[in-house]
Amino acid sequence: MNSCVMGAEEIKKDMDITSWPSDLAYEQWVALPVSGARPSARYKHAAAVADEKLYITGGSRNGRYLSDIQAFDLRSLTWSSLKLEIDPSADKSEDSGLQEVLPGISDHSMIKWENKLLLLGGHSKKSSDAMIVHFINLETHVCGVMETSGKIPVARGGHSVTLVGSKLIVFGGEDRSRKLLNDVHVLDLQTMTWSVVEATQTPPAPRFDHSAAVHSERYLLIFGGCSHSIFFNDLHVLDLHTMEWSQPQVQGDLVSPRAGHAGISIDEMWYIVGGGDNNNGCPETLALNMSKLVWSTLTTLKERHPLASEGLSICSAIIDGGKYLVAFGGYNGKYNNEVFVMKLKPRDLSHPKIFQSPAAAAAAASVTAAYALAKSEKLDFPQIIDLNFNGVENNVPKKDINLEINAIKEEKVVLESSIDEARAENSRLREKIDELKSNHTELSKELQSVQSQLISERSRCFKLEAQIAELQKMLESLESIENEVQILRRQKSALEQEMEVSSTQQQGSGGVWRWIAGGT
Repeated sequence: MNSCVMGAEEIKKDMDITSWPSDLAYEQWVALPVSGARPSARYKHAAAVADEKLYITGGSRNGRYLSDIQAFDLRSLTWSSLKLEIDPSADKSEDSGLQEVLPGISDHSMIKWENKLLLLGGHSKKSSDAMIVHFINLETHVCGVMETSGKIPVARGGHSVTLVGSKLIVFGGEDRSRKLLNDVHVLDLQTMTWSVVEATQTPPAPRFDHSAAVHSERYLLIFGGCSHSIFFNDLHVLDLHTMEWSQPQVQGDLVSPRAGHAGISIDEMWYIVGGGDNNNGCPETLALNMSKLVWSTLTTLKERHPLASEGLSICSAIIDGGKYLVAFGGYNGKYNNEVFVMKLKPRDLSHPKIFQSPAAAAAAASVTAAYALAKSEKLDFPQIIDLNFNGVENNVPKKDINLEINAIKEEKVVLESSIDEARAENSRLREKIDELKSNHTELSKELQSVQSQLISERSRCFKLEAQIAELQKMLESLESIENEVQILRRQKSALEQEMEVSSTQQQGSGGVWRWIAGGT
């Protein structure tokens, strides 16, 4: 998809509020007009959409944690503040963090579950060793802390939370001591029990402020984020059936490293907005086709645009049957509190029949095993049809199954071709690596030679400095000797003068006596 450099459309103050969704052009960001007061500008908040309302909780502004919850009505385009009530069933004798109803918090995650908003983790002034799960009942506006059991993860912020069925998957983040994490935890929302995932293969490097998504209810994707010194643009995949990590090869547009971006998945597309590297914000809106692992750029905004920010949020909303991206907040040198929307083009999801029949759901999921190409030599497709995902009945006519098998075999040929291309690319990369290693060896030798020369030059410098010091001492002693010689010269000169005077006096006295003697 070709990208174009542009800014979001100006706020349309004369827009017909009742028909604004139909007035928008596809795949262009538009700042919505807002009636009345707006919430405080902020970043590192959490957001979710429910019943055509965008809910915003917490965040940070000028180093201060925010504790409010705001709702933006996507129909009337107005903000309202929710007044929360303390859960009456909470044990007020315990320090449950409810004295402020909802404590000031940032870098947390929020998920809509049934009639509640669940807030997980985050940084707050209130210290806690374990991750806290707050809830907000959207019907009663009651707020409280949900009791959880099991292996509760350590408290953290900047992590990701992804909903898969009735389970929440937590990955990574940064704990209170700023230790970076790359662990995986699962919270069963039916039993409110935590468990730890013991995954195999190489996991992503510890990170925070990344994004996560789930594809086909089976693959957890992790993108970007940062450590304390490195910004990432890598993509990692965790197979939730085999619990194996992999780092698949991606195609399409080049993606720059970023953290603090926002992501949301709709069908097989994963949309990424904003983020940055502490120096520059990322102005492009990206889309990853999770089935094909191909990056594309939907649009590129102007520099310093509010959406080219870190710590913004993005949600998806369905209005009058259309699908929209809804973004809010962020920081790029300036805090933002505008609401931006993008109308998405209707996507043709008419894949081969295998994607439409219930019995072939397993096969469809297994076709996405392109993520695991590096782990398997061949895919045994006849066995895929026998898999039963979530008790789906396998009552499709044999003719349809044969057609599906043929479709899978065709896909298999494509996948095997991709494997061959990947192997050829790996071979080229190995050659480059060998060449780089050879260059590295030669450079190391040159470096060692230069280092030895430096050592010898330093030794010479030390010797010269010692000699200079000795000469300086000799010069100082010569100066003192010269001073003494000058003194002696002056003394000698004075002595000679005294001797001349004395000699003259003696000669004068002798003449008088001779004159007297001659006269007598």
